[in-house]
This record gives sequence, C-alpha cells and structure tokens, in this order.
Amino acid sequence: MFVIAHLSDPHLDGTVEARDRLRRVTTYLRALSRPVDVILVTGDLADHGLESEYAELAAELTFDIPVLMLPGNHDVSAPLRATLTSYVESPGEGHPVHQVRDVAGARFVLLDTSIPGEDPGLLSAESLAWLAGVLAEPVDGPLFVAFHHPPNKLQHPVLDQWTLQDPGPFADVLRGRPITALLTGHVHNGVATTFAGHPLLVAPGIRSTALLPFEPGAAEALTDVTAPPGLALHLHTPDQPLVTIYRSLTSTST
Repeated sequence: MFVIAHLSDPHLDGTVEARDRLRRVTTYLRALSRPVDVILVTGDLADHGLESEYAELAAELTFDIPVLMLPGNHDVSAPLRATLTSYVESPGEGHPVHQVRDVAGARFVLLDTSIPGEDPGLLSAESLAWLAGVLAEPVDGPLFVAFHHPPNKLQHPVLDQWTLQDPGPFADVLRGRPITALLTGHVHNGVATTFAGHPLLVAPGIRSTALLPFEPGAAEALTDVTAPPGLALHLHTPDQPLVTIYRSLTSTST
C-alpha cells in the first residue's frame, strides 16, 4: 500500500495561529505508527509569498520522507524557488513552477496553475503542451496530476470566480490518460468529484474552511478560521480502486 498525505493551503504568514494549525497536521503525521510514503502540499504555502514564510514552512515540514510542494495563487515564484530548493525541483527560472517527481514507483506531475497577482488559475498553451508531453511518457506505477485550482465549479458565488479558467483544453489533455487521480486544493474544503473522466480529490484547507452559502455563519464571513484543520489520506493498492479518507484534526498541538 502506498499512502499519500495530501495537505493544502497552510497560508503561513508568521503568526502563531497559522503555524499552530499546520503543526496540528504535522503532529498527527508524526504520530502515525506507519509513516506515509509521501507528503503533498497543493499550494498557498505562504500567505504573502515571502521568503520568511517559505523558510517557516520548510522548518515545519522537515520529515524523513519525500515532501512535494506546488504553488497556489498566494505564492510567488522567485522567493519560492529561492527558499524551497530542497523541496521544489523545477527547471528554468521564475513562473511557472512545473515539476515531475517520482516517489517509490509513483509519478507526480505537479502543475503551477497560478496567474501571478491574481486569484483564479489558468494553464497556458505552453503549459498544456508540456503536460501532454509528460503524460505521453510510459509509467509503470500510479500516476497523479496535482495542482492548486480545481477546474470544477462548487456552486459557490465567490469560490467559483477563483477556479481554473478555461478548463476545456486541460480536460482534452487529460482525457484517456492512465491517471490514477487529480489532486488539488484552493477551495478550503474536502471535495470528491470527477474531471475529464478521472477522480478529482480536493484536500481541506489547513488555515481555514470556506463556508457554503447555506451553512451557519456564511452570511458573516467567507471562511471559518476556527474550524479544525484537515488533510486527505490517499491509499493506493495495486489492482484496487484508490481510497481517500479525510481527517479533521480537532486536538491542539503539543
């Protein structure tokens, strides 16, 4: 069994509140009797894209297992690349920060869907051509495509403005490929749906939970910063469907 700990949206900003919410998740992971095989963080690593925020993230995510990271709309390519050199392996300089990482027989294609300075996401024609080339390569084990902005609407009047724009060409590249799952974040909710014929699995937000319009408190605020942080555990066993378990961590860190 191959286990992915899927984290998203820690939004570290130098405050104790943000750090402690991420620390609840890392404390949980370190307490597991069977370590996960890889940790994946699908964007909004930092809240302001500062080198100090990325340095804090690196300190909190020091594990003896691979840790993969990709950018979100709050991240900034240059300081991310400069500070997270042990975690991010992407050729070139600046934006976008695309990666291909192999871990224990599994391949992770990590896409940068961010638009510098904007909240929605987009994949350019050049990025889609790069992705098509990567997906054409033979892979023996599970194949995961991870990115920040979900391409699906959530029927939320605010969040739906900030999803991946023009998802049709992206779907065309993905359709029919031997992809195990699409893994994403951004909307601060655990979501399970499909896109282009593949499972689309969204990790909960660590920093906060975005409220649906009909939930208590939604009239006063878009997000609930007191809701417990969470994560997704994706369990891959050969010749069996992928299993995803969502965990909400109510206990405080020590």
